[in-house]
Amino acid sequence: MIIIRQVWESLLMAIQSVTVNRLRAMLSLLGITIGIFAIIAVFTIVDSLEKNIRDSVETLGSDILYVQKWPWAPPEGETEFPWWKYMNRPLATLDEFEFLRDYSKGAKNVCFISAVGRRIEYGNNNIDRAGIAGVTDEFKDIRAFELEEGRYFSPIEMNAGRNVTVIGSTIAKELFEGSNPIGKYIKIFGSKVLVIGVVEKEGKGTFSGQILDDVAMLPLNFYMGFIDITREYADPQIWVQAKPSVGVEELTFEVTQMLRSYRRLKPADEDNFALNQTSIINNTLDQIFAVLKIAGFFIGIFSIIVGGFGIANIMFVSVKERTHIIGIQKALGAKRYFILTQFLFESVMLSVAGGIIGLLLVFLGATAISLSGDFSVYLSMDNILLGIGVSSLIGLVSGIFPAWQGARMDPVVAINTSF
Repeated sequence: MIIIRQVWESLLMAIQSVTVNRLRAMLSLLGITIGIFAIIAVFTIVDSLEKNIRDSVETLGSDILYVQKWPWAPPEGETEFPWWKYMNRPLATLDEFEFLRDYSKGAKNVCFISAVGRRIEYGNNNIDRAGIAGVTDEFKDIRAFELEEGRYFSPIEMNAGRNVTVIGSTIAKELFEGSNPIGKYIKIFGSKVLVIGVVEKEGKGTFSGQILDDVAMLPLNFYMGFIDITREYADPQIWVQAKPSVGVEELTFEVTQMLRSYRRLKPADEDNFALNQTSIINNTLDQIFAVLKIAGFFIGIFSIIVGGFGIANIMFVSVKERTHIIGIQKALGAKRYFILTQFLFESVMLSVAGGIIGLLLVFLGATAISLSGDFSVYLSMDNILLGIGVSSLIGLVSGIFPAWQGARMDPVVAINTSF
């Protein structure tokens, strides 16, 4: 009970001191507020950027292999991207797609996709460089999406290469301006194409090629009437999805062996294809964001240190102002730890109050950014606790020396000292 009473009295004295010296308290708060705002804002932006990117990566699918000419990252253990090795690699072909689809034992679904940027027209409205993708029927089974209106291609439309399309929500909005696009013809590659479906809005993503809002899908057999899928600009890819009972590593081994056999590579020859998967991106992201967080910490810590010096300086002034009071308290039997606690409470209280204001500013900024655009900013509980913890620590460290100075004063000297 005595300890609780002493703590309560220390808290009351700290509040009284802050209340009496409002201007000084505001200046102390300003330094810590700026410091906490700086460090938590950096961490919040980095965390939000990481979450947005990782959410976008999830659309690629963790159980899918992407057979392509170019890898997404340098070989494991290397930092340099040896592009000169990849230039002469062959592209993925339709025959390889059919080979994998027919003979792979670990694949649940296999699809072929090619995409280019071309002009789409409807009446007086047009979109330049819109994404045009030629896909096989299995695309809908690998790439999850919902239709807002209409339907997907039928097997007959796929096999016959009919002039039909399923368009993204952004294309529908810009071309038709609110009217129903189903059953209307648009021009793609200069040819009339019937709109049979509209994909639900998916939002922005870092990997924009995986977001269907700005894409018009066509049956591959129709698409090939205008685009040579054996050329580099067509970016041909084979997507291979693993069965639920098959791990991605196991599927990778099988597909590697099948493609090496199909391309007649000798045992000593390097693979002339890339099997990309989300783990490659995630590993790269782990390294990038680890560096960014370290850099963000050092950026913010300097602001925190400046704020800490401000609190320490003001606490020294506070000790000097209350020298006479300290002398009276010690003459009445107050222990050193009681004096120490008084000033530490004041220092920590000031610092935490500044930290909370800094967190509030970060929250308001994050909310404003999230409401004003497609980039979502998240103030996580971890960052809130970090902000409060750092501000408490700074308050403790900044106040310990002034508080110790006050606690060690001689009562006789302190009583006879006038400020």
